Amino acid sequence: MADTPKRTDVNQLGEFGLIDHLTKDFGHRQLTTLLGVGDDAAIIDTGGPEQLVVSTDMLVEGIHFDFAYTPLKHLGYKAVAVNVSDICAMNARPQQITVSIALSNRFSVEALEELYAGVRLACEFYGVDLVGGDTTSSTRGLIISVTAIGRAPAGRITRRSGAKPGDLVCITGHLGGAYLGLQLLEREKQVFLSNPEMQPKLDGETAPLLERILKPEARTDMIDLFAKNDIVPTAMIDISDGLASEILHICKASGVGAIIEEGNVPIAQEAQLQALEFNLDPITVALSGGEDYELLFTIDPGEVEKVRFLPDLFIAGEITEASEGVQLHTTGGNIHPITAQGWNHFEG
Repeated sequence: MADTPKRTDVNQLGEFGLIDHLTKDFGHRQLTTLLGVGDDAAIIDTGGPEQLVVSTDMLVEGIHFDFAYTPLKHLGYKAVAVNVSDICAMNARPQQITVSIALSNRFSVEALEELYAGVRLACEFYGVDLVGGDTTSSTRGLIISVTAIGRAPAGRITRRSGAKPGDLVCITGHLGGAYLGLQLLEREKQVFLSNPEMQPKLDGETAPLLERILKPEARTDMIDLFAKNDIVPTAMIDISDGLASEILHICKASGVGAIIEEGNVPIAQEAQLQALEFNLDPITVALSGGEDYELLFTIDPGEVEKVRFLPDLFIAGEITEASEGVQLHTTGGNIHPITAQGWNHFEG
């Protein structure tokens, strides 16, 4: 009897483990390929003073979005914004995108016009051009794949791998809002399914949280601020899967450890209040929630005066030796190891 073929469930590897596993035997044959798989974007040499950065991402109905509460125009905008965010994470400016979609026959031309109205709005806001894409059929639901192309001077591009002990850990904006917005929408969806006559329990106080999940913004403004203040982060990543997951990515790529101070993690007041209403710990939401699309970056301590007074920017910790691990210092004086509890795309 023949041996049963080995079968490994993709959940055992997770999203990034699977990517590493599938691409580990791919070398680079082109001298222009400066950085391939393993960062927010690839880096391609142009032969000039600037380099190209290229990133692609996919949004799948039922995994990344739910039409029960996601308007098509918002979805089109978000599909662009999350890819622009990856370009920002390389300290580059976005310039072009391509958009490919696979759709079932339940989508009309008018529905797709609404989707692309959101794409167009994002292109106008971020100053990028739609330069191509593809359209095909799907047996179920909608799939959107966006590729973003950016450009930056060679000496300003930032990878995940440049952090060193003593560097300061910085965060733009506030964390946790997107996850709490999602929880609000899921709660109201369940209420509606059980009683369609019930009106949504949403008000002006929850609007910022809903906007964080339905219409996130890439921090292109921070890339402009970095250039204006002559700041080049030593390492950077966008916060798509939660602060815990992202600081672990930087530490792994850079071969370092980190200390995150709970009291310095930026969480907006409305997010803190909503977390408590859901009986959730606000810091846990910030560490594991995801989809905030803020920037997590490190800087040389000698540059602290350059960032100290920049708007919407917070110093949340310090890079340490790898032997010290990645730790959270709580406001109560305790120390906990940080583990990745963010969104796993292979678990529904």
